[in-house]
Amino acid sequence: MLLEVRNLVKYFSITKGLIWERKIADVKAVDDVSFRIRHGETLGLVGESGAGKSTVGKCILQLIRPTSGQVFFDGKDLCQMDGEPLRQIRRRMQPIFQDPYSSLNPRQTIESIVGEPLVVHGLAHGQQVRKQVAELLKLVELEPDMAQRYPHMFSGGQRQRIGIARALATRPDFLVCDEPVSALDVSIQSQIVNLLHDLRQELGLTLLFISHDLSMVRHISERIAVMYLGKIVELAPSAELYKAPRHPYTRALLSAVPVPDPRLEKQRQRLVLRGEIPSPLRPPPGCTFHTRCPERMGICSHEAPPLRDLGGGWLVACNQLA
Repeated sequence: MLLEVRNLVKYFSITKGLIWERKIADVKAVDDVSFRIRHGETLGLVGESGAGKSTVGKCILQLIRPTSGQVFFDGKDLCQMDGEPLRQIRRRMQPIFQDPYSSLNPRQTIESIVGEPLVVHGLAHGQQVRKQVAELLKLVELEPDMAQRYPHMFSGGQRQRIGIARALATRPDFLVCDEPVSALDVSIQSQIVNLLHDLRQELGLTLLFISHDLSMVRHISERIAVMYLGKIVELAPSAELYKAPRHPYTRALLSAVPVPDPRLEKQRQRLVLRGEIPSPLRPPPGCTFHTRCPERMGICSHEAPPLRDLGGGWLVACNQLA
C-alpha cells in the first residue's frame, strides 16, 4: 500500500475582529475521510464543486496541514513530518494543477519551469538540466526545441503537458491530478487523460485523479471514491460502480453523464436533485445528503450513516443499507 489516509479532517476557521480576533465558526471542508491507494493504482475522486476533493489532495501533499487525521505515504505519517524530511519525501509525490494558464510562471522559459525541481532538489546541474528537460518534454510528446519558449506561446493542452513534465522531473512515485483537464477544450481532454494513462503504465506511477466529470474518471481509474460535502459516500471498483451504483447521490451523478447514442439518451431517465449543495459552514444533521435525497427516510435527518463495507472493496454510507 503506497498511500493510506485515515480519518482526515480539515476545518477552516472563520474569525471576526481586527485587533482581537476570535473564531466564530468553522468551514468543514473535509470531515473524516479515509481511503487507501495501492502501488500502481489510479483512484478517482469525484463530486460536485465544494465537496472537498481538492482540499483532500492538498492535505495529502501537505500543501495545507490537516486539522486532524493521518496521511501515511509508504508507511510514513506525513502529518508528523516537517522541514527537510518532508521536503525529501515530496520528491516522490507531485501535483498536477487544474489551470495550465496560472500554474506556469509567464516570466520563465519552459526550460526554467521544468528544470526548477531538478535544481531545487539537487538532481541535476548545468548542462544536465537542459538534457533532462529535453527528455521530459519528449516524454509528454513535446519537441525539445520548445524549451526556450515562454508559456504564452503555447495552447492550453500544451501548457498542461508542460505542467505534467514539471511534475515528472523529480521522478515521483505518486501524482495528485487536481482536475487536470477541466480547463481544457473537450477535444484536448481525452489526449491528456490518455497521456496520463500511458505515463502511469510506462513509469509505474500511482495516481489520485480528482474530477467532477464521471465519464472522464471512468477511463483512467480502477476504483472511484464519491465525495459529498466533505465526506466519502461511496467507494467501489470502477466497473461495478458504473454498472450498479448503490448510493442515491452516485446514481444521480451517473444519470447526468451524457450517452453518445441520441436514441438511448432520449429514452433514459434522469435523476434530478432538487436544491443546492448545503454550505460546509453549517452542514445538515444526520446524513449530509438527506436534504436533497429522493430516497430519504426518517432516520436520515438525525443519524449519520457510517461507511459500511459491502464486500469486494465496496463501501457505501447510506441508511437504506443498514
